[in-house]
Amino acid sequence: MYTYPKNFLSVTQLIQKLKDAGMVIDANDTAEMALTTIGYYRLKGYSFHLIDPATKKYIKGTTLSDVIKLYHFDTELSHLLFRYLSQIEVALRSRLVNAFQITQDALVLNDPSVFKDKKTFWKNQSTIAAEISRSNDVFIEHNFNNHDGAVPIWAVVEVMSFGTISKIIKNMKTGGDSAFSELIKNYKFQNSKGQAIHPSKDMFTSWIQAVSIMRNICAHNGRIYNRTISTRPQLIYSDIIQPHPRYNGLYQIMLSMKYLRPTDDSWTTFAADSKRLLKEYSDVCDLRRLNFPSDWKSHF
Repeated sequence: MYTYPKNFLSVTQLIQKLKDAGMVIDANDTAEMALTTIGYYRLKGYSFHLIDPATKKYIKGTTLSDVIKLYHFDTELSHLLFRYLSQIEVALRSRLVNAFQITQDALVLNDPSVFKDKKTFWKNQSTIAAEISRSNDVFIEHNFNNHDGAVPIWAVVEVMSFGTISKIIKNMKTGGDSAFSELIKNYKFQNSKGQAIHPSKDMFTSWIQAVSIMRNICAHNGRIYNRTISTRPQLIYSDIIQPHPRYNGLYQIMLSMKYLRPTDDSWTTFAADSKRLLKEYSDVCDLRRLNFPSDWKSHF
């Protein structure tokens, strides 16, 4: 069995470690409270960008109080994002059910002819069956017990994970009379000529993947600030940063949220709340660490 070379450090030792690295700590009791309620390594994630790579020490003037404040900003940002992501998710579930009405088949998710790839269809079927079996929701139990185990799409969609919904949409057939065409009627944007158009399937599913990743980060209390997001949502031309950034961050995710907005009014409210939060913490929040361009307000 491998023996890890480092030992546990007490809170007192961790405070000294931060001081030795050049961090300014005005009050040990504040530091102790932060390290026992937030944690050393979680807090350290909010100070990586404040370390001089040459000296491995914190940049002169780095204070623990600013790092703690940045953590609180990130927490509030996560809560704000998660609330709006939940609205996007609920609307998408409802719109997906309504789109499948074109088939007039309550058990349409069991019909492979509606989907593009049969192998993916059967994988999704297995996932859906597992999600149904894990559910203890009354409406699932009612349908399962009274309809020979058959569960209609409007009930299934309520217990599917957001990731499963994303996979279902990605495998839907396209075309003028398809359920996918009905679904994207709810989503449109203006192209470079000012024309209102609907997104392509690749573009649409890239948005869903982006918001799904952010939803999981928020749900698991992950750090958002100064984080590279491993997804590349296809942005509308007018929103693309020039030159292209080396990585994607919150800016690209929030634009995906804008494109998937349930209503225009809901986005207006969310955007205003976001601007207020960013202004409140402007003394510690460097917008470049969220991948925001200088003209970000004009895109939101």
